[in-house]
Amino acid sequence: MRRSLVIGSVLLALAGSVAARPAGAPALPGRMADTGGGTQLITAEAPATGSTTGTVTWWNLRRGIWVKGGSAPARFGAKGLAEGTSRKQGTDTTPTGLYDLPYAFGIKAAPAGTVYPYRRVNSRSWWCEDTEARAYNRWVEPRPADCRAGQSEHLAAYPTQYARALVIGFNYERPVRGRGAGIFLHVNGRGATAGCVSVPATAIDRLLDWVDPARSPHIAIGTRSGPTAITRY
Repeated sequence: MRRSLVIGSVLLALAGSVAARPAGAPALPGRMADTGGGTQLITAEAPATGSTTGTVTWWNLRRGIWVKGGSAPARFGAKGLAEGTSRKQGTDTTPTGLYDLPYAFGIKAAPAGTVYPYRRVNSRSWWCEDTEARAYNRWVEPRPADCRAGQSEHLAAYPTQYARALVIGFNYERPVRGRGAGIFLHVNGRGATAGCVSVPATAIDRLLDWVDPARSPHIAIGTRSGPTAITRY
């Protein structure tokens, strides 16, 4: 997993299409210092740090040029976005940064055509968010005694949001206790999230049909301008 890095200022806002950009300006991933080293990238961009809505766009690297594959409206944390390296758990903020996507999961079966590693949720599936547990920020099945239910998520209890989802590798490889756990790209609920990124169900299905582990997909989360802008990682 690539670590979250401090994000620099941005010169151009995310463009919806090549035609919407000034002549000669590269697509957003082409303006980033680091895109994760693969040939697939998802950008999740909010207008500003305090925003709870924005846009998720997915990109393909073809012959050295980033080409837009699709986009969808996105929702972020109820308290907006926060720099991933200093974020605190329980703040309802979405961590900014560049992350890998360890695997996908869902209560529903994977869409036809999915090649990404996919794990089905059942009644014993939990995401441990207890900062005192050995399995902090990990899927556990069944829930171990040191992972308190009140400090964790019973995945089957969210049939809408976790119908299908992708794990975002925030604080995942070497978890820092208290920084945050259970950050996913999932289906929209009723409103803003508790720190995840969410999109309509149709967008999740398209993304799961699109992501390919052989192409090392990553997700970049940030804003259009300011200290958490998506252009430098």
